[in-house]
Amino acid sequence: MSERTSLDTICASLCTIMGVDIPKCAAAPCQVLTDYADNAFAGERADRIFMYNPDAIAEWIYRKYPQFTAAMTARTDFELPLDCVMPSVTPVCFGTMYTGAQPDIHGIKGYKKPVIQIDTIFDAIIRSGKKPVIIAQTESSLAKIYLERDMDYFIYDTVEEIHAKTAELIMADEYDFYVVYNDTYDTIMHRYGPESTEALAALYANAQTFAEMSVLIEKHWKQHNTVVGFAMDHGCHEIDGGCGSHGLDMDEDIQIVHRYKAYPKSM
Repeated sequence: MSERTSLDTICASLCTIMGVDIPKCAAAPCQVLTDYADNAFAGERADRIFMYNPDAIAEWIYRKYPQFTAAMTARTDFELPLDCVMPSVTPVCFGTMYTGAQPDIHGIKGYKKPVIQIDTIFDAIIRSGKKPVIIAQTESSLAKIYLERDMDYFIYDTVEEIHAKTAELIMADEYDFYVVYNDTYDTIMHRYGPESTEALAALYANAQTFAEMSVLIEKHWKQHNTVVGFAMDHGCHEIDGGCGSHGLDMDEDIQIVHRYKAYPKSM
């Protein structure tokens, strides 16, 4: 297991792995993550990155209930413990994940969803001549905070539509950087609690969906050096009444674990 690092290292790490310029305000890359990809690809760059972004899956949930994420862990082999940023809420944390900047710099410091104006991983990828895409739910943070770029957005009301479109896009193989968002664990956790039967079912479904997408990627992207990531934004904790919440400066909300897998090209 790698040492714990900051969520702000992910942006520069992914750019380094793809061989594109790092956004202007991004923190330095995470060396162990870039070394992992370097070793997997024998020094070559990745030409596909697929980021599956579930919401609010805390490290303590991941550690306590491995049986519910087994499909995902079976399809990944690199674990990266991270501390997210404060406040530990969705637009703030995804703002940091894909700019590499702290909230004071990217400008989202609470539960608001303005379009981020600073340089982002999407801008860097576009400048390099590559094509990013976001597939996310209507009204979600990832459907809003990275708008107004010269790229494609597929925004749907349901996760079923998101998953169907994602499968279609994987098989079409027209993009270089994919961001796929799923809010089901977060939504259900808030209502019923992080360890409720309903929330754990959503955790299981996220892991299964990621595994199914990974199977498609391995089958259809054999000509690419590819990295896939299971990469949440923040954690969660239980509050009075058996409900769930997040946003505090506490381990349950701050500590998360990303999982990655590199697929070297095979044709």
